[in-house]
Amino acid sequence: MSRSQFVDECQLNVRAGDGGAGCVSFRREGPVAMGGPNGGDGGQGGDVWLIADHNVASLLAFRDHPHRRATSGVHGKGKDQHGRGGEDELIAVPEGTLVTDLYTGETLAELWNHGDRWLAAAGGRGGRGNAKFLSNKRRAPGFAEQGEHGEQRWLKLEIRLMADVALVGYPNVGKSTLISVVSSAKPKIADYPFTTLEPNLGVVRLDDDTEFVMADIPGLIEGASEGKGLGHQFLRHIERARVLCILVDLSLDETMSDDGVSPDEQERILLEELGRYRPELLERPRVVVGSKADLVADVEEFRAGDPDRLVISAVTGDGVRRAVGAMASAVHEARVGEQRQEGVVLLRPHATGSHVERVADNEFRVSGRDVERVVALNDVSTTEATAYISFRIDRLGVNKLLSRAGAADGDVVWIGEFSFEYRA
Repeated sequence: MSRSQFVDECQLNVRAGDGGAGCVSFRREGPVAMGGPNGGDGGQGGDVWLIADHNVASLLAFRDHPHRRATSGVHGKGKDQHGRGGEDELIAVPEGTLVTDLYTGETLAELWNHGDRWLAAAGGRGGRGNAKFLSNKRRAPGFAEQGEHGEQRWLKLEIRLMADVALVGYPNVGKSTLISVVSSAKPKIADYPFTTLEPNLGVVRLDDDTEFVMADIPGLIEGASEGKGLGHQFLRHIERARVLCILVDLSLDETMSDDGVSPDEQERILLEELGRYRPELLERPRVVVGSKADLVADVEEFRAGDPDRLVISAVTGDGVRRAVGAMASAVHEARVGEQRQEGVVLLRPHATGSHVERVADNEFRVSGRDVERVVALNDVSTTEATAYISFRIDRLGVNKLLSRAGAADGDVVWIGEFSFEYRA
């Protein structure tokens, strides 16, 4: 079995389906005199949804294929046949996915739990057929609406791993060795700095009633909160951990070499970096564990500073069960005291009404979802459709707004991508 690459950050382009166009048609059966319009409506374009799925562990699927498309609606037909709606595009993402706008950095959604979903791009509305425009004054409408374009946007996806215990420590402190001993995780283990380049998750099971998820976070160094080493790339994975396990290397000492860092100094630096990155991380329950006890003659000096500190040797197994038990107790207390974190989705209702602004001496731009949709959906090349657009614009109060803004005969009025000549 090949080892898949863990990808925790990617860009994603989503595009919803376009709406189908309405149909212009009239009944033409022989026995029916003056049959009237029977053009059907176009189908709604498909939406694009992001859905949190516990079966998805990485964003690898989007690294080389960042584009996702929903299908468009089918055009309407005669005999009142409405077009079929486009199929939604359902995109499965890992639990703990943070969605932001690629260009503005604005947070759009946080999908924490399995089943959380967010509408990433809405499908375009289908155009109405000419049968919908039948009225007492308009007995034979010869126009229909075009389909509305679906939304399109670029997103940035980031994973915030959800683990009960996060192993935090310097490079080569023994985090990967520990998680490989207490769980079935098989991280890469080697005797050089930054061997771990991606987080590893393992399930630690003590008995039938006690188990928790442990995360092996790549090593941190002094200045990590400022981006040094692997920096922010992996500090964010610590944010959602319930308990922090501060793992320090007992075999390192300031007297051993110029690069040596004592266990007490390791703990101080790690907590300082966590506090600089997210001050609230210092309020999390934490267990301090000294590793590589088999390489140290006397471990009591380390424990003298704090009797709650634990000492282990992942190689010989000494103290491992006691340390895991302490982590399990901290996790149990944290679980009892916390509430289920709900996914966050930002909802922005479309603004109502219209707005007029002068863009040049003799040019005005009219903005507003309703008025822009009237122009975008209708065929401006036919006289009848243009008359309907003029009627709808007047009903929306646009002419009054233009008059108040100082528009004069002959001025150019922009609505969406189209321009018109203003007549008072």
